[in-house]
Amino acid sequence: MPAMAALLVLLLAVAAPLAGADDPYRYFTWTVTYGPISPLGTTQQGILINGQFPGPRIDCVTNDNLLVTVVNNLDEPFLLTWNGIKQRKNSWQDGVAGTNCPIPPAANYTYKFQAKDQIGTFTYFPSLALHRAAGGFGALNVYQRPRIPVPYPPPAGDFTLLVGDWYRAGHRQLRQSLDAGAPLPPPDGLLINGARSPPAFVGARGGTYLFRVSNVGLRASVNVRIQGHRLRLVEVEGTHPVQNAYDSLDVHAGQSLAFLVALDQPPLDYAVVVSTRFAPANLTAVATLHYAGATARAPGPLPPGPPGQYDWSVNQARSFRWNLTASAARPNPQGSFHYGAIPTSRTLVLASSSPALAGRRRCAVNGVSFVVPDTPLKLADNYNIANVIEWDSLPARPAGGAPPRAGTPVVRLNLHEFVEVVFQNTENELQSWHLDGYDFWVVGYGDGQWAEMQRRTYNLVDAQARHTVQVYPNGWSAILVSLDNKGMWNLRSAIWDRQYLGQQLYLRVWTPQQSFSNEYSIPTNAILCGRAAGLPH
Repeated sequence: MPAMAALLVLLLAVAAPLAGADDPYRYFTWTVTYGPISPLGTTQQGILINGQFPGPRIDCVTNDNLLVTVVNNLDEPFLLTWNGIKQRKNSWQDGVAGTNCPIPPAANYTYKFQAKDQIGTFTYFPSLALHRAAGGFGALNVYQRPRIPVPYPPPAGDFTLLVGDWYRAGHRQLRQSLDAGAPLPPPDGLLINGARSPPAFVGARGGTYLFRVSNVGLRASVNVRIQGHRLRLVEVEGTHPVQNAYDSLDVHAGQSLAFLVALDQPPLDYAVVVSTRFAPANLTAVATLHYAGATARAPGPLPPGPPGQYDWSVNQARSFRWNLTASAARPNPQGSFHYGAIPTSRTLVLASSSPALAGRRRCAVNGVSFVVPDTPLKLADNYNIANVIEWDSLPARPAGGAPPRAGTPVVRLNLHEFVEVVFQNTENELQSWHLDGYDFWVVGYGDGQWAEMQRRTYNLVDAQARHTVQVYPNGWSAILVSLDNKGMWNLRSAIWDRQYLGQQLYLRVWTPQQSFSNEYSIPTNAILCGRAAGLPH
């Protein structure tokens, strides 16, 4: 039995006796250090977790409780965020600068969170100081509970691919460039699981295997394809899509998906190709799909990528549809929630830009460039600390001729609101937006300026649900989101230099009813810093 299939069987076997009992706990201790890595052939300083680059993979089951103790042996404060994990009622564990004080050097912090009602392919990565450019990222795979079916037979095994762009320059050098107002240079290469040519993915002819792909790079969109094989899409960021087959799939910054591949070709070695999209220089990384017993490579050149125009990618994005009859992490079908029939309570139109502030390039949302305060917003809100948060200071629509400015905007929303958000891109580069704490329905993509009349084009029946959406140049993407998770949630660019330069804000989803059914209390081990230092938990 292949190793990953054995692991899946073991996880399900462990979960089975607990299905009717308390949800199990899984404990991890991770030590974060610097160490030498050579992903592009020359040695550079990387960020390692337990000596590993990429970091350890977490494999768990829906509703498992995860306790991850992070020991920071770097010389800088450090945080991890759990990309796509909703942190139900628990934004205290989100691991971003607006919710958590950083872990100081030579200190530790234990994250305590649950993969509540989730299934699928997720990641974690460092959220501060451009540490992500040096490593510290890894995979987090959530498997289904035994009683919850997925809409495909159990695969013979599954493979995790962490893909993304990479720089030879260290995170400090890249950070200095951004702080000086310079843009990031083009990346120096692409990586698959920390290497340009990683170990082969091994399977047996006649089997069908699940490939989990996450774009953990700083900014580049990529395309994934496998020589001589079709990719049957079966998961998009924790939800089940209609199972269309593709020759290749685009994966934008911060996004994840999974597809099935039938090993139905002659037993040879086939190229697994990842290449950049919409970039001046075409970068490629190549892995191998090895049929057990194969002794030769498949003939022919590497499979070419799709056309370079954005239209191809837009059409593929529109072809992703929510599988209405499939169960998600719960037994009820995904389509039992009729999102298209729910009236929206408000609309936010969020336009990205790259203004100059104090003579240096920044990034902004509706003219406001986010500046991280010394006191995390969640702590300031919890302790009623004044003059930290700029409540509702972000215009609900682009501010027209208003000059750009720096700020710490938090948009106040009510628990159980149903909100329309339009991401407007007036720039010539593709954008990628992520919302912590939620997934959302991507109801439309369009060209030019969004207007109310565009709602007539929305998909209000089976739009794909996900947590990160791309916005094509000089276009817009529209989402609908049900605000059922109380907390302080980061809405940010998933293109990491833009996030670092201020293209982010926070949503405070709130109700005056104080109850553990809505939100957990501040953790007793929470690190307190800034103006919250020394206050009681």
